[in-house]
Amino acid sequence: MRKKSLSVKKRNLKKTTFFLNQKFIKKIYNIFEKNVRGVDRSLVAISGGPDSLSLAFLAKCYSLIYPVKFNYALVDHRLRKDSNAEAKKVVKMLKKIGINCKILVWRGKKPKSNIQKIARDNRYSLLIKECEKFNGKSILLGHQMNDLHENFFLRMSRGSGLKGLTSLGKNSEFSNKKILRPLFNISKKDLEKLALAVFKTFIKDPSNNNDNFARVRIRRILELFSKEGLETKKINLTISNLKSASEALDFYAKKNIRDNTTYFKKTNLYFVNKNFFLNPEEVLLRSITVILNNLSGRHYAPRGKKISRLILLMSSQNKLEKTTLGGCVFEKIHKTVRISKE
Repeated sequence: MRKKSLSVKKRNLKKTTFFLNQKFIKKIYNIFEKNVRGVDRSLVAISGGPDSLSLAFLAKCYSLIYPVKFNYALVDHRLRKDSNAEAKKVVKMLKKIGINCKILVWRGKKPKSNIQKIARDNRYSLLIKECEKFNGKSILLGHQMNDLHENFFLRMSRGSGLKGLTSLGKNSEFSNKKILRPLFNISKKDLEKLALAVFKTFIKDPSNNNDNFARVRIRRILELFSKEGLETKKINLTISNLKSASEALDFYAKKNIRDNTTYFKKTNLYFVNKNFFLNPEEVLLRSITVILNNLSGRHYAPRGKKISRLILLMSSQNKLEKTTLGGCVFEKIHKTVRISKE
């Protein structure tokens, strides 16, 4: 990919990329650039926290140096009375470095329980729809190294298997869009420093200090672990090793789907043959999860226990009445299983 001409670079980069002269910011930018190399026509997801503001700044620098197209969007969940004012403040902050950020509002009845999960699902839905409007290829999220660690220990506390422990990956795919997390190699502390250097401030979400949320409690535990000498490098190495094993299982899950299912695109349904169920349980879990996500369009599949119970029913009974799971309908017909969207 060719860089823009020197004259254009000098004219457009002066204010924004001035910060790249700072050694620590240049180091972060180099990591970001490596992680997004080749990316184009992407939506950058903003929240107003230091992670996403840093992501916006880095993406802007990249788009001024290389001929790529980034759109920017902030989801206002309307879960707090100050959320709209905060969203407008973030838009104003980004305007100062030449970013036009669109506010996407989550409308409708708000949940009283399981708030974070439901809010996250709606955020993904709004971002996907916005990305489709300009035929975007990918969505950039501000998840960083601390998020990776928190997710790992949160999943561990819930008794998750290998898939769950490594569920937050550097890159993934959903609804034909690539989900990219180019800040995965960077700590939250460094991103806070960057955001303050560029924007002088950032939005502090009060929910980050609310002990009613499990993620916040895990965060506090990790802070204690850090004081006791638990090294970041060792956590990263453990997650990396588990990730390699998980990728091997994903390979066999995809092979199982390729060899033992038939997909009818026109009617959007799968037929699963009897050999599908001859694989190890973990491969079956992943195979069903992929099918559920493909048919339902949801980013997250049901919990593993529910899928395991369904697999047991499908593989052990001669006849299975219609049953639903994860937005899909399962029906056993002779020795095959028909799976369709609900």
